[in-house]
Amino acid sequence: MTENAWTRWPSREALGPLGISRSRRLLAWVVRLLVLAMLLWAAFSQRHVGLWEALGAAGGVILAALVSWAFFRTTYGHRLVPSLALMAVLLGIAVAAEATGFRGPALVIWCGCGVGALERLPLGAALPVASVALASYSAFANDVWLTTAATVAGMALAGYVLRLDAEARGSAQRLLAQERAARAAEAESAALAERARIAREIHDVLAHSLSAQLVHLEAARLLIERGADRGRILERVVAARGMARDGLAETRQALSALRGELTPLEDFLSELVSTADGAEVTVTGERRRLPAEASQAVRRVAQEALTNVRKHAHGARVEVRLDYGEQEVTLDVRDSGGRPGELDGSGGGYGLLGMRERAELLGGSLDAGPDEGGFMVTLKVPL
Repeated sequence: MTENAWTRWPSREALGPLGISRSRRLLAWVVRLLVLAMLLWAAFSQRHVGLWEALGAAGGVILAALVSWAFFRTTYGHRLVPSLALMAVLLGIAVAAEATGFRGPALVIWCGCGVGALERLPLGAALPVASVALASYSAFANDVWLTTAATVAGMALAGYVLRLDAEARGSAQRLLAQERAARAAEAESAALAERARIAREIHDVLAHSLSAQLVHLEAARLLIERGADRGRILERVVAARGMARDGLAETRQALSALRGELTPLEDFLSELVSTADGAEVTVTGERRRLPAEASQAVRRVAQEALTNVRKHAHGARVEVRLDYGEQEVTLDVRDSGGRPGELDGSGGGYGLLGMRERAELLGGSLDAGPDEGGFMVTLKVPL
């Protein structure tokens, strides 16, 4: 059943000490000690009682202090029955104090019960308890009725104000905890995103480098099986070695990218096409520095596209065009078509799929397909 305002407890944050300043906690303890000292003084300063009665009264004061501490603990645990039982014990101690002539301590305990009930109990239970406590105070107080009424009203108002203050503090603590949890979740999300970015970089480097090496090594194996001359086999092995060397360079470049130390994109594309026969690069638009993710996406798509040209359109003429638009950068890699390489059917076709996923993560797109007798790859990444 949903709790309403009458059955709802003050929150644990409101009933606990968190959020209370050190000076305020110190003041609260000073007030408690002063009240305890006053009650003990009242127990020993009565002229009409003997030593044993005074010691008994002091014991009652200490018992009331222990019961009050227990009441604070049970209310913090939101245990209604034990809290009401402890409040009844306190009211009983006050009645006993009044019956034995210790009116001062009795009045203080009744006022404390009224304030504590309004501050820490659900309103449905706090109002009856506070009414009984403050009614007992007004019945036995010796002041004039106006003073007594003002004191009762002041105690009730003080208890409710303390309740509102505690609830406000509890709400602030809950909001602070939620903010910390949100920051922790944001930091964890950022860490996961960074791990995913690193994983993509490593995967792209390995996939490009190893697939290129596999092309040449597999070609060398086929040449050996066909009994080809030593020169052609050596050419493939040397090419695979070059790919391994390029892979190491790409790995270093990927690590530099992760550290934010990227070479200019135009220089990278120029160096990339310089290793491919019949390839040229054109850059249009106003050149600008791209975000690291966008720059890496362009680099990886260019590498993957040229690798596919070597595998599936050997000897084709390749045009690489990089266009800086107002809102996006576009990379076009087109080949004129050529004869299939010796390993035209090798590979699982996951390279361009991975590039498309990378582009979509950046809010862009990647299109690939036949184009005027050749093949075209177009990447668009928003700036």
